[in-house]
Amino acid sequence: MRSHYCRELLSVTAGESVQIAGWVHRRRDLGGLIFLQIRDRSGIVQVVIEPDQKALFAQAEGLRSEFVVTICGTLRNRPENMVNRDMETGTIEILASELNVLNTAATPPIMIDEHEEVSEELRLKYRYLDLRRPEMQQKLLFRNKIVKKLRDFLENENFVDIETPILTKATPEGARDYLVPSRTNKGAFFALPQSPQLFKQLLMMSGFDRYYQVVRCFRDEDLRADRQPEFTQLDIETSFMDEEAIMGLMESMIRQIFSECLDVDLGDFPRMPYAEAMRRFGSDKPDLRVAIELVDVADLLKTVEFKVFSGPANDENGRVAVICIPGGAELSRKQISDYEAYAGRYGAKGLAWIKVNEPGKGLEGIQSPVGKFLTDELVNQIIERTAANAGDILLFGADTAKVVTDALGALRLKVAEDRGLVAQCWKPLWVVDFPMFEMENGQLHALHHPFTAPKENDAERLRAEPTKTLSRAYDMVLNGCEVGGGSVRIHNQSIQAAVFDILGIEKQEAEEKFGFLLEALKFGCPPHGGIAFGLDRLVMLMVGASSIRDVIAFPKTTTASCPLTSAPSVVSKSQLDELSIASTAKNKDSE
Repeated sequence: MRSHYCRELLSVTAGESVQIAGWVHRRRDLGGLIFLQIRDRSGIVQVVIEPDQKALFAQAEGLRSEFVVTICGTLRNRPENMVNRDMETGTIEILASELNVLNTAATPPIMIDEHEEVSEELRLKYRYLDLRRPEMQQKLLFRNKIVKKLRDFLENENFVDIETPILTKATPEGARDYLVPSRTNKGAFFALPQSPQLFKQLLMMSGFDRYYQVVRCFRDEDLRADRQPEFTQLDIETSFMDEEAIMGLMESMIRQIFSECLDVDLGDFPRMPYAEAMRRFGSDKPDLRVAIELVDVADLLKTVEFKVFSGPANDENGRVAVICIPGGAELSRKQISDYEAYAGRYGAKGLAWIKVNEPGKGLEGIQSPVGKFLTDELVNQIIERTAANAGDILLFGADTAKVVTDALGALRLKVAEDRGLVAQCWKPLWVVDFPMFEMENGQLHALHHPFTAPKENDAERLRAEPTKTLSRAYDMVLNGCEVGGGSVRIHNQSIQAAVFDILGIEKQEAEEKFGFLLEALKFGCPPHGGIAFGLDRLVMLMVGASSIRDVIAFPKTTTASCPLTSAPSVVSKSQLDELSIASTAKNKDSE
């Protein structure tokens, strides 16, 4: 039905006969001529229908937007004064000789041929129409291009694409599992994988020393702009490589796709220890495009009479830190109050501030509601340490270390976005030296997952000082987003057993959940490690989208539902009976 896609016509010689197929994007009647814009997935091209072809002209008069057509005609160059510089094919057009209407179309609830504000709910309900929009098609085509580049790179590095099971066993990955009841094993359940973690480790034990997979994963967790209940990751595992070798190879891969797909040189990937990232930026995925940093000042404020400062300053679990906002002295009380409320979302009880008018003049050179608790010397020391200039504002956090770190870490990004302080560039880095464990509600948890290798390779010393142990984990961060996370894995059974003990996983529980892995570790497991890249998130960053839903063909909403198919939905009682399941939930569809 077609000889060329619309964009391919740019390489066709004028005067040749061509045939295209697609949708009527727009129709215009001008001065006895009909101009059509025909759209396919590659782009849009203009078609001209002249009035001397009466039957064809009459047929074209009945066309409406989104009719499906094929058109035959002669390709020609547009006159210079008719060139459309805003259209990729704006230098050419087709003089139609034949038109076939393959299907008509009702007026769509979403306009395809113009930009208009449409609710996301409506876009997702009519996603097949939303995906006709050129901007959406280009995002998915770009995604396809990235996946191909990633596959090509890994294939050239001798990685093997191997599929792992979707119906599997629940594993502790940090989120709730999606469970699937088994009809043939009454009362038993499969779990959809949160990642192929254990299977890819087993593949290393099987001798497939370089594995990858573009794999669908599932997590039943609360959603945000960069999360979905089902998502795609590029999963990678390799044997006989340490963390430096793995990170170096992955850097090369990401650099290559940015160079080839965006013509961007990402440059070096600096390494930053987790502790430094949290101290300077209040985040384990710092956005280095924002120059604002958290500066500790607790040592300067231990003796002040203001207990909001002195209390945390003298508490071993407290922190007093400040961020300096360039030009922020112009902020109104209302704006400062709004930032105080924003910091409150992260547990901050207030937001002390100092407006710097004249550095070096002590109290006389500032404006602040807490100035009465400070001295000239203290003010000068704080201004010197923060490198504040005239016209800046200092925003203070004073509380537990976690509250201050979280609140100021989030606030630096919020203020930078509001005030245009985010540099327009790409800033990659690796965050390394993560703690092996973190304490939560009196219980130790693995910061990544319990199969991450510790830097301490002695099981007894690991048991003795678990909170001081660092892991061999590494996260790739790009512009404040974690795009990939991985680690060297435990390949020694005694170390794996020690980690389970520290996490409070009893021997019987470990055997029930991971017996197959522990058994496999006995039979010559090579040292191995890997990484998983969030493909949706990576594509989102590269196309400049604000949500991963814009780069997924059929995403879910923030309530993990699908407006298009009305999933999830109630199933019949007979289906539940067959699975030996009784539902106690009341649902309007079953009433």
